[in-house]
Amino acid sequence: MTLPDDSCGAFCRDTHVALEGATDGPLAGLRFAAKDIFDIEGHRTGFGNPTWLETHGPAAATASAVQTLLDAGADLAGKTLTDELAYSLTGENLHYGTPLNPAAPDRVPGGSSSGSASAVAAGLVDFALGTDCGGSVRLPASYCGILGIRPTLGRIPMDGVLPFSATFDVIGWFARDPGRLASVGRVLFGEAENPDPPRRLVIADDAFALVDEKVRDALQPAVERAVEGLGATRRVQVSPTSLPDWFGNFRIIQASEIWANHGAWITAAKPEFGRGIRERMDWASGVEPDEVRRARRRHAEIRARLDDLLAEDEVLCLPSSPRAAPLKNTPTDDLEVRFRQQAMCLLCISGLGGLPQASLPLATLDGLPLGLSLIARRGADAMLLSLAAELMD
Repeated sequence: MTLPDDSCGAFCRDTHVALEGATDGPLAGLRFAAKDIFDIEGHRTGFGNPTWLETHGPAAATASAVQTLLDAGADLAGKTLTDELAYSLTGENLHYGTPLNPAAPDRVPGGSSSGSASAVAAGLVDFALGTDCGGSVRLPASYCGILGIRPTLGRIPMDGVLPFSATFDVIGWFARDPGRLASVGRVLFGEAENPDPPRRLVIADDAFALVDEKVRDALQPAVERAVEGLGATRRVQVSPTSLPDWFGNFRIIQASEIWANHGAWITAAKPEFGRGIRERMDWASGVEPDEVRRARRRHAEIRARLDDLLAEDEVLCLPSSPRAAPLKNTPTDDLEVRFRQQAMCLLCISGLGGLPQASLPLATLDGLPLGLSLIARRGADAMLLSLAAELMD
């Protein structure tokens, strides 16, 4: 199969592969894309960097998540661009360019699942796989005005997916409508659940306090819509210390695992990295074991806090992002502080808890997409997908 229409620059050329799905099944007739971090048997996986591609051979097996979708009848249209080694949130790739953000062509699509978000937002595919460690599905979903879900940690097998940070890595996906988002979930989860609906919306006051007033104002109608749908609310401070403190903990664990997975290759191959990624890799290489041990102890406390925070019939409400998508070529310092670091203070919550989170395109800011997020308890993915459909109706 040939490379699909790529008016958005979303698809990989050097690692292109397309496969037909089964002739029938719950996803028959649908087309999907997969981030170039998923292995396809007999084909190389590029990981967003040409040196990685040059130094790694074809995959021995297809990632089970991809195979599950093929077996359900969906056709793989191609592989999509990712930020280098998936270590960014902008979607700008030094080597392969920046996929279009169809909702805001002068702005970035978000990363690292940039190509998948772009392809879905442009209508080139019906849905697309990404991965989410620090926010690589949720943030592009917010920037591009589509739905994106990060499921419960461990809910979907990660075999055949290039490793990044196992403590936080999950497979997520994008769609333009909640019905499609849910149908993909039923296939990937391997079961058709009929969950009880949530009964209370829990508003994360400290998360909303991190964003500008105009962002809170833009999200308020969406919050009120969620309150009306559930009928009851309560308010919480998610972190008893601060969300920036939680991000600091997340950052140390993530960086240590990234370097453990790929540091030896980076040292030997000496790949060229783009702005931001180069500096993060340098920082990751210097994380000390004592720092990691302290961070893991603290992580256990944070996870226990999050376990106690939500009842089974509650969902947590917070901004998906502190702002709309940044302009292309925004200066690095601005990207790191105003966009990445502030966003990670919000995005680290579900990662630290291993919790499912969905970003819903329910708001705009100055005409640009802005997502509202909902987080549920571990394992309550189906409830989250059902609520998304209700709120998007």
